[in-house]
Amino acid sequence: MATIVFLHAHPDDEASGTSGTMTRLSREGHRVVVVYGTGGELGTSPEDLPEGSTLADFRRSEAEASARVTGTERIVWLGYHDSGMHGWEQNGHDGSFHGADLDEAAGRLVEVLDEEDADVLVGYDWHGGYGHPDHVKVHHVVHRAADLAAQRPRLLESTMNRDEMRKGYERAVEAGQADQSWDPDEPIDGGEPLGTPEAQISWRVDVSPDLEAKRAALACHASQTSDVGMMLQMPEDVFREWFGTEFYIEPGRAPGMVEGWPFEDLDAG
Repeated sequence: MATIVFLHAHPDDEASGTSGTMTRLSREGHRVVVVYGTGGELGTSPEDLPEGSTLADFRRSEAEASARVTGTERIVWLGYHDSGMHGWEQNGHDGSFHGADLDEAAGRLVEVLDEEDADVLVGYDWHGGYGHPDHVKVHHVVHRAADLAAQRPRLLESTMNRDEMRKGYERAVEAGQADQSWDPDEPIDGGEPLGTPEAQISWRVDVSPDLEAKRAALACHASQTSDVGMMLQMPEDVFREWFGTEFYIEPGRAPGMVEGWPFEDLDAG
């Protein structure tokens, strides 16, 4: 059995980004640990938020429900505050993840890595997939923590395949299901790119056997109607096209995307 630690910025990021991989790892007997940089305090507050409860409390319960779906055995909260989107005033607030001292934040993650004797650490690509300040912070924290850990874990970076996104969008336009105002190759807020060109991706992972679990993990975060709600409303074939694969960059690996399982060499015991 191996231990794989995932660092995600907010509750629900694990569901949309890596829950297919997490589910398979758990099913194959590995220990999955999820660490959240923030409590998602700036997300959508549900109408049924219990009196006296905070949004962070509510989202913690959603994360726990998602963990039960994916088989995640441990959840850890680094204790930082949601920094909001690029340019929001909360980016610079005291206690925000974006503004946290890098070594301090990495040190909190190192405690988990050392406790777990982690074999693999999963974070995000250099721009956090789409430039969200907290996602970018995940990238830096993961790399710094790997350097500081007693046993350096193998690193993987979750990303999106920009070439596949472009092809899917072009098909949608041709079918009259999307307008032509969006260009996936154009920089987004903050000037960062969206996703990663396929030539720079290491692993293409087919998670379609666990797609039902991925949808169920997303449904656990139903309070986030602006993004998760949109994903859950996708027709089954569209959902499969957009979420049936998960992509990873492996720093230091020779160029060329491989369709396969990055954890093939891990002993499930």
